[in-house]
Amino acid sequence: MTVVHDGHAPGPRIRDDMTVEVALSLMAGARVDHLVLCDGDDQSTGLVTLAWLAGLRDSPAYTDRIRLRDVLALAH
Repeated sequence: MTVVHDGHAPGPRIRDDMTVEVALSLMAGARVDHLVLCDGDDQSTGLVTLAWLAGLRDSPAYTDRIRLRDVLALAH
C-alpha cells in the first residue's frame, strides 16, 4: 500500500483534516478510487487510494479518529 504525492492528479480535492472514515464514505458516494488531499491553503499534499485507506482501516492500529494528514505521516 502506498500514498502517492501528485498535485496534478484529477479527482475530488478534499482537506487533509478529514477522518479516514469520512473519506471512505465520500469515496463510496462519489464512486471514486482516490482523493487528492489539500492543506488549509488549498495546496495539494498528496493522493490517497481507496485500497490504501481500506487496508489501513483493517489494521490493528486503526482508530476512527485518524485524519488523512496522519495517514500521510505514516506513509513516510
